[in-house]
Amino acid sequence: QVQLVESGGGLVQAGGSLRLSCAASGRTFSSYAMGWFRQAPGKEREFVAAISRTYSTYYTGSVTGRFTISRDNDKGTVYLRTNSLKPEDTAVYYCAAGNQTYPIGSTYSRPGLYDYWGQGTQVTVSS
Repeated sequence: QVQLVESGGGLVQAGGSLRLSCAASGRTFSSYAMGWFRQAPGKEREFVAAISRTYSTYYTGSVTGRFTISRDNDKGTVYLRTNSLKPEDTAVYYCAAGNQTYPIGSTYSRPGLYDYWGQGTQVTVSS
């Protein structure tokens, strides 16, 4: 069992930055692939970024070049650095953990491959 707790969300002006964190319980964090998803009001949850157990990364097109996912296995934490934020980035951001071992790619965008989810952290970007 893995418990995930996100933090770091908040209100920021367009063009600003935030660093989201997701702390995982348990001693097997390094064995999980980690992902970030987001859900805006009235919209479906969408994939943002993922990092494999071997530190390979994958991003959705709308955040490529602006967001960076990273992980610190010693701290059991995955991060999402969000730069150049836009109002359309406003959403609740969720982290997720999964046991997938596939090569990094679009497979990691599937919510069904993740076994554990956090409660989310709100990011609001004002124009």
